[in-house]
Amino acid sequence: MSTEIELKLRLDAKTARKLAGHPLLAGLSTERQRLFNTYYDTPELTLYQRRIALRFRRKGADWLLTVKSAEPASGGLAVRSEWEARATPGQFDFAHVDAPELKHVLEAAKPRLDAIFTTDFRRRIWRVAFGESLIELALDRGRIESGERRERICEIELELIEGRIADLFGLTRSLQKHLPLYPAIASKAERGYRLFRDEAPRPFKAKPPPLTADMSPVEAFRAIALACLEQFQRNEAGLQDGGQVEFVHQARVALRRLRSAIKLFAPVLPPEFVTAYGQTWQTLASALGEARNWDVFLAETLPPIEAHFPEHRDAKRLRNAARQRARRARRSIARLLSARETPRLIVEFTAAAYALADAQPLPLKQFAKKRLAQHARRAKKLAEKHATLNAAERHRMRIAFKKLRYATEFLAPLLPAKRLAPSLAALGRLQDELGLINDHVTAETLIKETLPHRPPGPLHGWMAGRHALLIGQLPAALGDWLATPAVQA
Repeated sequence: MSTEIELKLRLDAKTARKLAGHPLLAGLSTERQRLFNTYYDTPELTLYQRRIALRFRRKGADWLLTVKSAEPASGGLAVRSEWEARATPGQFDFAHVDAPELKHVLEAAKPRLDAIFTTDFRRRIWRVAFGESLIELALDRGRIESGERRERICEIELELIEGRIADLFGLTRSLQKHLPLYPAIASKAERGYRLFRDEAPRPFKAKPPPLTADMSPVEAFRAIALACLEQFQRNEAGLQDGGQVEFVHQARVALRRLRSAIKLFAPVLPPEFVTAYGQTWQTLASALGEARNWDVFLAETLPPIEAHFPEHRDAKRLRNAARQRARRARRSIARLLSARETPRLIVEFTAAAYALADAQPLPLKQFAKKRLAQHARRAKKLAEKHATLNAAERHRMRIAFKKLRYATEFLAPLLPAKRLAPSLAALGRLQDELGLINDHVTAETLIKETLPHRPPGPLHGWMAGRHALLIGQLPAALGDWLATPAVQA
């Protein structure tokens, strides 16, 4: 078995033609290859479900049988296990796979394996000495095919042959100074499966982070932060394609979770890291928040207004104005994503996350217990005096509960399942209630912005009544949470 450490970057055809002229590559000798790959799986996609990629590759006159584990990637970086050996096409011999459980899965699937999709591309290779490392830079151009469906390949793969991961990021940053290159996390195999299944990109929700009790707090932060970054990147396609509603929502959630993770782990992170990346995502997060506010207004707040005031001219004006503002917000997101600063930020943050060192040998469970208790105390203090809170204080309470929920979700693998489920359920109900109140307050602000000179009337009275109704439902949700036993690491 070998370990493949690889960083993938996507680029357009115009940029691909300029690559050889980059100062780091100009004058270096290159190797050219034509690679044809056929990927196999069972009709039920057994290997795909277990995140295994199996292919036959034709490389010149040779054939290779390759098995890869498909660990998730973030910031363009993937660290995958790989088994490769010379083979005869169509003969599945897994003797070279030294992972017993994986080998058992492959042997069980062998009688029912069939071709699923192919990749056919030309590869141009440079070997670059950078820093203390040797890095293989491969430019791949070609296509993926499954039946009548096809998709273009135009990407760079940077593979660490020997040396440090930090140099992999260093080379990437040097390339980005001259060329528009964007970190990509979908492998050719992943794209091929999507083509085979004829699936459009779908909104990607947060997944439980892969934490274990033997991790240090810094290792836990790295796993959580990169999972947040993966969630953002996997929703990026939907942001570029007109900014579809759920993609905007999930991308916004990803950045909010990322910023919450930085604050949660701030006591064990270098102050300069917290300072640099605590606010760096704010511009993009604000653009996503603006779009999300208008989406919620159009989908949830405005329909009841239109139902109560079907002939009211202001209701019609609100919808037209809201649509215009939503489109404007999406254009702002598209501009930020196309700017060179965004892909550079993703690479910089990923590099910085991998470079973090443990400054304090604090057990993760001890850290988790302390931080959860701090978040819970802060939220409880506000909850117990909710009846006297003003709008600004209620907003702070909502933020406190959001931080507590994110912290609980981040640290969930370390927490007792018996108490975790009811705690998260109560937090979820409470956050929904607080979210509705916040959405209503936001809607009132948006209405004032859209109809700045309108005197109070029936619409304003209806909004005030709805606000009072939502506030009236809050004590029950707060009571449920206060009655739920605290969850501790």
